[in-house]
Amino acid sequence: MKNADQIAIRFREVLLNGKWVANTNYKDLLSSLSWELATSKIESLNTIADLANHINYYIRGILIVFEGGSLEIHDKYSFDSPPVRSEEDWDILLNDMWINAEKFANHVESMTDEKLEEIFVDEKYGTYKRNIEGMIEHSYYHLGQISLIKKMIIESE
Repeated sequence: MKNADQIAIRFREVLLNGKWVANTNYKDLLSSLSWELATSKIESLNTIADLANHINYYIRGILIVFEGGSLEIHDKYSFDSPPVRSEEDWDILLNDMWINAEKFANHVESMTDEKLEEIFVDEKYGTYKRNIEGMIEHSYYHLGQISLIKKMIIESE
């Protein structure tokens, strides 16, 4: 199995279908939540919807580069997202996330080892491989937060 295939599997595991590292993934964890629970606020913590939007923001931004566009994502805007005010809004966000995640994984699968080692946009960002692996790690970090916030909300009800 080539490197890109292995990395794409890891990306799909955290976003779409895995259980190996965290015993869950975004799709399993978020698809079962109501929009009310996803937008519930616990003190100063981000909401689950905020964190889902945040991860989707980065997936979408890197995906644009994979598709030949410019890198236009910035940390300072990564939590600026449209509010989730209904089940329809929540469904739109989740469907967009699943579509973006699958496109992202498909692009990764198509990469050669040489492409994985190429500079991603600018030397300061490192290689494609580094950025893809960073996206996986970032996703697991926030998956853990989402799991804990969900438990806190359920326990407070």
